[in-house]
Amino acid sequence: MEAWLWLILTALAIAAPFAYPRWTLRRALARPLPAADQAVLEKSLPFYRKLAPDLQRQLQRMVVQFLHQKKFVGCAGLEVTQAMRITIAAQACLLLLNKPSKVYRALHTILLYPSAFIAERQEVGAGGVITPARQQMLGESWSDGRIVLSWDDVERGTLDWQAANNVVLHEFAHQLDSESGSTNGAPYLGSRESYSSWSQVLSRDYANLRHAAWLGRQDGVLDHYGATSPAEFFAVVTETFFTRPWQLAERHAALFSELQKYYRVDPREWLAAPPPPVPEPGFLSMPMPVRSFAWADW
Repeated sequence: MEAWLWLILTALAIAAPFAYPRWTLRRALARPLPAADQAVLEKSLPFYRKLAPDLQRQLQRMVVQFLHQKKFVGCAGLEVTQAMRITIAAQACLLLLNKPSKVYRALHTILLYPSAFIAERQEVGAGGVITPARQQMLGESWSDGRIVLSWDDVERGTLDWQAANNVVLHEFAHQLDSESGSTNGAPYLGSRESYSSWSQVLSRDYANLRHAAWLGRQDGVLDHYGATSPAEFFAVVTETFFTRPWQLAERHAALFSELQKYYRVDPREWLAAPPPPVPEPGFLSMPMPVRSFAWADW
């Protein structure tokens, strides 16, 4: 009898570390989001009320899970508030809608600075000489389960959503990218056909952006920081997909289609189309007649 009792107790002791987190998560998910937190959630996503009810429920549930599982650490004297936590969680979970997800399972800590922070780097120069360097950063995504963010820039992206620069979307796109095993601009897509189409479209648009950056030309939609590497290109196009979807679809239709297939949403349903450009002075604003040319005309 004692032997069976010891076996049962031993089994419970082994299972407890695995069962307890799941039990506490179920308890957290069973409670509705408090009204004050719900108000912050709606404020952190200016288009929240335009989301379909199912997407709103998904988002609320993932935000609760995110807040339950992730640790926020204030740096350089910053005191992290509940509103800060919810703002970051809501924007991070926006990337997970309509997708089976463990809500950034590998991520455990968000380090939050008051503003842009200094990161120590080592630069390799001519002849392989390594010199220390200091670089000002708005955010970083690390492979050891941490993300670093500047709160000033989180707020800036929230208040001016369609400015295209959103540090939360950018850094959490890196987290999704790394779930495939390496951060290389190709997140987990699920099928060989998906990877083939993804590689063809993103490689082409990445090369075009690099060429435009080298010539000093503006793309008009995509930030040239995306020309730094395939990983940064994926993070930049993710920002643009969620903040300026109409412009991305117009200028880079195939790229928009690939992002839409991956993220399984269409942000154009939430964000109003931008107004048509104002004609420059000196140009006629009325429609001009268009002549159709045939090959024989040339």
